[in-house]
Amino acid sequence: MAMMIGGETGVAPRDGAPRTYTAALVVLATVFFMWGFATVLNDILIPHLKSAFELDYAQVLLIQFVFFLAYLVMAMPSAKILERTGYKLAVVIGLLGMAVSAAGFIPAAMLESYGLFLVALFLLAASITLLQVAANPYVSVIGPPQTASSRLNLVQAFNSAGTMLAPLFGSLLILGHSPTNTARHTLHLSAAQRAAGVHTVELPYAIIALVLLGLALLVWRVRLPDLGRETRRTARAERAQHSLWRHRNLVFGVPAIALYLICEVGIGSTLVNFMSMPLIGALSHARAADYLTLYWGGAMAGRFIGSWFLRWMRPQRVLATVTVGALVLVGLAIVSSGHVAMWSLLAVGLCNSIMFPTIFTLGIRGLGPLTEEGSGLLIMAIAGGALAELQGVLADSIGLHLSYLLPWVCYGYVLFYALWGYRARGAVHDEQLSAS
Repeated sequence: MAMMIGGETGVAPRDGAPRTYTAALVVLATVFFMWGFATVLNDILIPHLKSAFELDYAQVLLIQFVFFLAYLVMAMPSAKILERTGYKLAVVIGLLGMAVSAAGFIPAAMLESYGLFLVALFLLAASITLLQVAANPYVSVIGPPQTASSRLNLVQAFNSAGTMLAPLFGSLLILGHSPTNTARHTLHLSAAQRAAGVHTVELPYAIIALVLLGLALLVWRVRLPDLGRETRRTARAERAQHSLWRHRNLVFGVPAIALYLICEVGIGSTLVNFMSMPLIGALSHARAADYLTLYWGGAMAGRFIGSWFLRWMRPQRVLATVTVGALVLVGLAIVSSGHVAMWSLLAVGLCNSIMFPTIFTLGIRGLGPLTEEGSGLLIMAIAGGALAELQGVLADSIGLHLSYLLPWVCYGYVLFYALWGYRARGAVHDEQLSAS
């Protein structure tokens, strides 16, 4: 393997001349944007389909359950696809899968079938899983390991830009055109009005499908450098000499990702309904969706800021700081009401910002030839978002307000990881990469 150069976006190829990866990172930032955009539209679908199909919280949060279940089912198969195809083709396949899945929302709406919506969401998430498995480790390993957290946070900021704009898009084209757009009294709507509400998803997801097809073509035409066979698939004999279970940072990092996703998904999925409660904000769903943009906008701003701080601060210290902030804010939302509770939960987005990419890079640190397998496990842990269904069960039994005790407890584990669980044992010397 060739020696890595000092710049964090380049390596020394076979001819000895430095090669930069700026173009690759720009293209990948666009991919990160689109899967963030598609994922957070679930936060609009939840209040929308809850009204249109007359669902309770447990039923409607099946949207997130089936979506994140795909990560559990598809993470390791996606790693195998990556081994066979390489990074570029894996990204193209993932984007095409997303496009087909988004188009699947059209027949689901035409048939007014909640079950078909869930199938389309599962397939959409399965395609995003392939993108996650390919893109996250790619960004992490194309520069020096000491700035991997900074680099991944920077690219993940564009993912957050997608999550910030998605609620505006959904509010305008879904909630804004639906007769089910109201904070209360949805039970008085007629069957025809509810059906009309279901059909409002057709145009937005048709637009998304077309954009994804265009992006897949762009990725296919633009050169996305491979990192060489050695960095994509180490020989079986070499991998057999190492064990993932010797790496404490990975073993504790997998549940840290899973529990963090419960927090991010549970809060984001219920914020519109929370802000619509009379004792909180008494907002319509469309108006609450506009405020939801601030939650995801905080995550975007935090990642840009965090990528700068992480260039000179230890990532575990930054992770611990923002986790303490999340614990304080969620606790305040639980014990208060009105705008204090509302703005406390909205501000949690800023604290969430750097958590996933920082846990991810701490989790794969020192894995050496096991990096791909470790990355697959961490991506699989995103399935923890499916357990946000538990918050729906809690909301139906003890009320939406108190259901935020679940993410509060989960943040406690993330703090444990930031203080102690991140420490690597049995680290393998960092792999040196070469472009193929």
